[in-house]
Amino acid sequence: MINAIAIDDEPLALRLVTEYIEKTPGLKLLGGFDNPLDAMEFLSRESADLIFLDIRMPDLTGLEFTRSLVKGPKVIFTTAYEKYALEGFRLEVVDYLLKPFSYEEFLKAVRKAQRLIRLEKGVPDKVEASNEFLFLKSDYKIKRINFDEILYIEGLKDYVKVFTRNSPKPVLSLTTMKLLESKLPASKFMRVHRSFIVNLDRIDTIERSRIVFGKTYIPVSDQYKDKFQDYLNRNFLI
Repeated sequence: MINAIAIDDEPLALRLVTEYIEKTPGLKLLGGFDNPLDAMEFLSRESADLIFLDIRMPDLTGLEFTRSLVKGPKVIFTTAYEKYALEGFRLEVVDYLLKPFSYEEFLKAVRKAQRLIRLEKGVPDKVEASNEFLFLKSDYKIKRINFDEILYIEGLKDYVKVFTRNSPKPVLSLTTMKLLESKLPASKFMRVHRSFIVNLDRIDTIERSRIVFGKTYIPVSDQYKDKFQDYLNRNFLI
C-alpha cells in the first residue's frame, strides 16, 4: 500500500484529488491539506510515499515545498499552470498533472509513481505465473492466487478485480486485462467480454447468453460469442 497526501489551497481541487486517492487500489489517503505548512508539520511526524502537490499557494509554493523535502516522498504536481513544467522536471517530480485532469490521467501518473516506489523498495513489478497459480500485486503486497480458486475476473480501466471462491471480497490489482489474460492458461480461462474473463471450470449455469455466478450475471459479448459457443458445442451432451 502506498501512503499518500494531497496539498492544495483550492477546496474543490483538494476534494477531487482526495476522492481520486480514496478510490484507487493500492493508495491510502493519509490526509488532505489546504496549507503547505500544515502538511510540512504533518510530515515531520508521519511518513508518506507520495504527495499530490499544487504549485501556486500562499506562504509556501509547491516548488519551494518540493525543494524542502529530504530524500523521501515522490511528488506529482497538480496545477493549472504549464509554465512550471520545466522546473518540475528539474526537481525530478514523477508527473505533472495540468488542471482540470481526468481520473484516467490521474491513474497514469499513479502507475508511474508505483513503478518508481516499487523499484526503490525492491518489490517486483511484474505478474508472475505458473501452471497452477499466479502471483498478483495487490495493496502493495504480492498475493498467490490458485487458478482453481478463481471464478471470474473483471477489468475496470487500469485495474482488475479477481473474484475467488473462498473470499467475499475480490483481489484488486493495478494491472491490465491484456497482461493478466496473457498469464492465464487458455485451457482454463476465456475472455467473454471486454471487461470479463471467466474460469471455464467454474461455470455452472448459463442463462440467455449470460454466465451466472451466484447473483452476478456476466454477459457474453458479440465479439467473443462464436468462441464461447464453440466451447459449449465441444462440451455439450444431448
